[in-house]
Amino acid sequence: MTTLLTTHDISRIVAARGLPEVLRRLVAAIEADFRRWPEFDKSARVASHSANGVIELMPIADAAQYSFKYVNGHPGNTALGLSTVMAFGVLADVATGRPEMLSELTLTTAMRTAATSVMAAKLLARPGARTMALIGNGAQSEFQALAFHHLLGIRELRLFDTDPAATAKLLRHLRGVPGLQVQGCASIADAVRGADIVTTVTADKCNATIITPDMVEPGMHINGVGGDCPGKTELHPGVLLAASVFVEYEPQSRIEGDLQQMPADFAVTELWRVLTGLAAGRTWAGEVTVFDSVGFALEDFSALRLMRDMAHELGLGTPLALIPALADPKDLFAALVPAGTQLRAA
Repeated sequence: MTTLLTTHDISRIVAARGLPEVLRRLVAAIEADFRRWPEFDKSARVASHSANGVIELMPIADAAQYSFKYVNGHPGNTALGLSTVMAFGVLADVATGRPEMLSELTLTTAMRTAATSVMAAKLLARPGARTMALIGNGAQSEFQALAFHHLLGIRELRLFDTDPAATAKLLRHLRGVPGLQVQGCASIADAVRGADIVTTVTADKCNATIITPDMVEPGMHINGVGGDCPGKTELHPGVLLAASVFVEYEPQSRIEGDLQQMPADFAVTELWRVLTGLAAGRTWAGEVTVFDSVGFALEDFSALRLMRDMAHELGLGTPLALIPALADPKDLFAALVPAGTQLRAA
């Protein structure tokens, strides 16, 4: 039987373990898998674009397990009462091809994206970073805010969104978090001024310039999350030119990230090389660093395996008859037409 993990199962995992602990374990799982980068069969995701958004498949495998994620990105969905991003995923056994788990990935993707942002910031932000600007206060924002607060020690959070209701929602959710000061700002420039870390997580599918060179200060780390498909960017090219730029999987990032604005020979560093000591991260206090985050299948592979393990610890998950159970694996027809059943003529 295939195990099904629903949104209810994921919320029960978070309730039982606490969001900070789940995020901590996600960072550790993603780091561990990035450190064994050469073991994975990797490819850029397969995307189907439309005027309203994009639907993508994200596959990856090591020698033992295969995973894929189905995910969309439709910025106009909120007007229809739907999430901008919706996702599910599969974890399968490489040796047999048997699907071991089918899981929701909408909630899990939000958590793994925040965990990946923290993983990058641990390598690239200045030690002792305490202030973060969060530009874009939609569905991903709480996860980013709490991950950086609990795991990286951010104490002051400055918010901006073109939709005041989104900022009000985020302020409401973060109210009373111990040790975290949160304030809404009148503009992007106000929010980023003096920030150690700037996180952009906007949804519009357009070539935007959320951060411009005049906003960037020495030593700043920019966590660019929202530019994640062709024709969708957040950072002015001048920001990238003045920074050391780090990515997940370069072939995908050059197509989908803010990197799509740059020439093919523009230098970037993949994060796995920093984690394994093959390349440097931040090298001096005044260096400007950019994590051009687009989301990569390995992060979902890590998250799926961790959610499977935590669900097992808590006795969660539902057996699902996704694949026929056959007495004779060569007799598939018997699962459709049991022995003794008469076939009716048309």
